[in-house]
Amino acid sequence: MKSDIHVCSEWESNHERPVYTLSPTCPECGAESVNSAPAPFDPNDAYGEYRRALYRRVR
Repeated sequence: MKSDIHVCSEWESNHERPVYTLSPTCPECGAESVNSAPAPFDPNDAYGEYRRALYRRVR
């Protein structure tokens, strides 16, 4: 799932603090905006099968 909230990719060099937006570009400097949050887990997780099995067992 892709997040709707993006942050300016060049905020560290162009702005005092992060600039958040919903558009694909920064409204202040025009730079590309990137997803503001990392994925909660890696889809290629080598131990994902075991983690999900443990979750189902505890639940």
